[in-house]
Order: sequence, then structure tokens, then C-alpha cells
Amino acid sequence: MTEESASKQREKIIDATTWKFAFVGVINTIVGTSVMFLAYNWIGLGYWVSSALNYIIGSIVSFFLNKYFTFQNKERSFKQVVLFVVNITVCYLLAYGMAKPIIYNLLSGVSVQVADNVAMGLGMVLFVILNYAGQRWVVFRKK
Repeated sequence: MTEESASKQREKIIDATTWKFAFVGVINTIVGTSVMFLAYNWIGLGYWVSSALNYIIGSIVSFFLNKYFTFQNKERSFKQVVLFVVNITVCYLLAYGMAKPIIYNLLSGVSVQVADNVAMGLGMVLFVILNYAGQRWVVFRKK
């Protein structure tokens, strides 16, 4: 692969759509995190219910903002909703499933708490990358 073709390939992956996805991610994080902390601290819901609300509401916000703003997809189908849910679930399982063993192998001498926190951070990064690819090239792909 020549330098020019490699540069064109990078441009196809990192473009305006990528930046829109990142912007939506920031909004989604603010909304989901706000819901989680309000549910936990003000409403008094437990850890799991509050964090689940973050995931559920965050996913709904993500679906609509990415569908209409990021990928400008006008398709209306139940299949697309199912693909989105499957994508989120697979990305979550892959990202967090890979992150923990990687970090545990790399940081074998640290406490479980430190390793888990670092693994969660890596899981977040892996999730964003996998989720972007899945939404761009599977869920909201241009036909």
C-alpha cells in the first residue's frame, strides 16, 4: 500500500462523521451520567438500577442522535433498531470481555481495585471504537 492510498484510507475512517459521533458521545455521556447520578442520589434507586438507567437512556439518546445527526439515516425499520441493540450488546461484551484479561495480564502486581478501574477505562475505549465501527458500517450504513 502506497503512502497516498494509506492516507486516503485514513481519511475515509476519520472524517466529519467521526467527529459528529464523538460530539454525540459527549452529549450521550452527559445525559446518561446525569440520569444515573440523579436516580442514585436524589431518587434513591440502587447502584444497578441507576447504572442500568444510564445504559438504557444513553442508548436511546445515542440511537436517535447518531441515526439522524451523525449518519443522517432516513431509513425506518424495526430491523435497524434490532441491529442497534445487538451492536451495543456485542460491543459491550467484546470490549469489557477483552479489557479485563488484558489489564490483569499487564498489571499482575497491582490490587484488584486498581486493575478493575484500569480495565473499565480500557473497556470504555474499546467499546467506543467497536461501537463506532458497528454503527457506521452495519447499523446505519449507506446503501
